[in-house]
Amino acid sequence: MKQDGGDSMTPRYEDIEELLRSRADIHARLNLLPYDGSPEIKDQGDGRYLYTRKRVAGKLTSTYVGAYSDTLYNLLLNNAREARSLRKELRRIEKELSQLGYTDSVLAPDVLQNRDFARANMAMNIYDQAVLEGVATSFPQTEDILNNGQVFGVTATDVQKILNLKHAWKFILDNDVLSSRTDYSILSRVAQLVNGGFFTQGGRIRGVPVTIGGSSYVPPLPYEGDVRDHIHEILSDTDSSESSPQNIITTAIRLCLYCMKTQIFLDGNKRAAVIFANHYLISHAGGYLVIPEACVPEFKTLLMRYYEGEDISVLMQFMTEKCWKRMAISHNQVE
Repeated sequence: MKQDGGDSMTPRYEDIEELLRSRADIHARLNLLPYDGSPEIKDQGDGRYLYTRKRVAGKLTSTYVGAYSDTLYNLLLNNAREARSLRKELRRIEKELSQLGYTDSVLAPDVLQNRDFARANMAMNIYDQAVLEGVATSFPQTEDILNNGQVFGVTATDVQKILNLKHAWKFILDNDVLSSRTDYSILSRVAQLVNGGFFTQGGRIRGVPVTIGGSSYVPPLPYEGDVRDHIHEILSDTDSSESSPQNIITTAIRLCLYCMKTQIFLDGNKRAAVIFANHYLISHAGGYLVIPEACVPEFKTLLMRYYEGEDISVLMQFMTEKCWKRMAISHNQVE
């Protein structure tokens, strides 16, 4: 991230970060809209058909959508209306960023490569995360949901969880978000996305006691200031030392396990914790972290032991050996 000099650097930096997160969120929402363009009705023979119309490189184009129905037509209208509103907000944000002296930063080549590596494996990562959460979908079903937004034979709840994971992963893999600091505001936004459709304030710190099934451990009520400080402390331990691959994965795992054990949010803590840790890991070109399907039973056992007081090193070693995926630069393969 680059910005011009100034006397009030700290507030300017925070303002810019917030605008960049908003910009990344809008880009993600635009990418998730099912149709791009204004609705157009064409009569062909005895039938009526719907198209979307938009201008590409100065040329007006039409894309076929389907046979006309009032439902589909209203969907296209709402879709076009939302897209216009989002693009208007995007222009406002770009103007504010320009006024603050911001210019787009360029991510380092190894970070860009790591981002693409994670994107290429996102479907499998989401499938593995869904397995960890007890979502009963096969990998082909998960792919269908990610590509089409629905699939027969899967509950609406499971479909929503998978789509939410997709939204959260797309958020952290946005260039603006990757160039932002790994902090509580990123975590809160990830939690909001993974809890979308289930809680109206899914990214808000919980204010009620919770219990953990299968464990006698009762996490104390979290306080935002403490959570922010603890995340900063974990990151500072690495920032003050050499940024070796081992230090980077150690920090990512510590962030992940701290968020899981603290149970910061009312729900979705494991999902949010893994994706939050990946924001740090990917932005430091350190690979990515995922609990593979085959490792889920052992991970859950070790996690319960960690909750009950077993030293964190046991679980950290397991995750480093079994859950850390890296790209072998010389061969472009997963290690």
